[in-house]
Amino acid sequence: MVAAGVLISTMDSSMINVALPSIMRSFSTSLPATQLVVLVYLSTITITLVVWGHLADIYGRGKIFLLGILIFSGAALGCFGAGSLGQLVAWRSLQGAGAAMMMSSGPAIIKMVFPPDQLGRGLGLVGLATSCGLMSGPVVSGLLIQYVSWRGIFLVTLPLSLAMFGVGRFYLRLNQDVPAARLTRRYDWKGFFLWAVAIFLFVSLISFYELMPLQIIALICICLLFVLAAFVLVEREVEDPLIPSILFRRRYFSTATITAALSFAVLFIVILLIPFFLDYILKLPADRIGLVMLALPSSLVIVSPLAGWLYDHIGARILTTSGLAVCCLAILSMAGFDTQTPLIEIFFKLSLLGAGQAIFLSPNSASILSRVEERYTGVASGILATARNLGMLVGVGLAGSVFSLFFARYSGGGSLHTFQAEHVSHFLLALQWTFYLAASLSAAGCVLSSLRNS
Repeated sequence: MVAAGVLISTMDSSMINVALPSIMRSFSTSLPATQLVVLVYLSTITITLVVWGHLADIYGRGKIFLLGILIFSGAALGCFGAGSLGQLVAWRSLQGAGAAMMMSSGPAIIKMVFPPDQLGRGLGLVGLATSCGLMSGPVVSGLLIQYVSWRGIFLVTLPLSLAMFGVGRFYLRLNQDVPAARLTRRYDWKGFFLWAVAIFLFVSLISFYELMPLQIIALICICLLFVLAAFVLVEREVEDPLIPSILFRRRYFSTATITAALSFAVLFIVILLIPFFLDYILKLPADRIGLVMLALPSSLVIVSPLAGWLYDHIGARILTTSGLAVCCLAILSMAGFDTQTPLIEIFFKLSLLGAGQAIFLSPNSASILSRVEERYTGVASGILATARNLGMLVGVGLAGSVFSLFFARYSGGGSLHTFQAEHVSHFLLALQWTFYLAASLSAAGCVLSSLRNS
């Protein structure tokens, strides 16, 4: 059940990335506007993940998981029928809420099922489902875009979603009694409101800074700092905080969450920009773009179970550090892509990046869930997933803003929406500098991971 939930959510993410160029053409919008389709989905997940983690601990993880399936599926139908970019973004926000419910409950359910000495293997299997979703998404999306429409990608996961809901009604122990102490816990709504405002300000800043005068940017930065300070003060006072500070005082927890965010920021910088490189520079049709993007999750399928098994024997530090180092090397090599780069080279380097991510992900997740107390399991799972999605947000925002900044600089104020043949060299320079930034983030994560507890 958990693996299937991960499969549909990751499949959806990988499909939408391949579809972005087609969506941009369909609605005649710019790259920063079109990337809202991804940003609003990730923003909703990031804002609500910890909320659902708390509610899952209170009302039952199975109930929250199944409700997430229903919301995700209903919103997918809305995305299919969206008549404008604004409608599509709105439905994607609701779909993100459903995905967050599944993400926050899934790892906690895994911990309930697997014994501590096999937790790495259990999370490795979930990593395998993640890989299958990422692997199948680009292929399916490419074929649908090429022969049907980008709208078709939102209907693909519906049969599996409905089947999951039916099976889950029988196997997720929905009628188990909830301890009275959990039902009487007061929820930290003040903290949630401040957290939501902080994420909104952050996403606005990284997504639309190009359209804002310097004074507005400065004002948003000041407001963001004020809201974060208020959030910290509120969290210190409440009995059951949204994000328990006691967890972040533990080195293993803070290291794992920060490196998870860095890892996914790096991954999504690449995932967002490579389809545009394959489309605009190499002129590949959508179905072939999907096949090339298949390289990244293909290596994840092979390496994820092995990484989980190795964690059970040697721990997290060596594996997570090695995985991020491999990611750094892979992205540095991608910075040299040009018009003559053969597809086999692109495929190999994307595979290398996927292998590095696989080596990192399962051991990093297990390093938290194997140590945290039962009362914090749902919250810790939500925080870890929040860190990953915050990383995705940062990655998407940086990819769009940094690439657009360099592209405008080299092309004399041009944008990707008005791309012409004479802009090829400008595109490649912008891609190169953006990938250098991604490699720097991966290197920082590698250093931090090497300092974690064994």
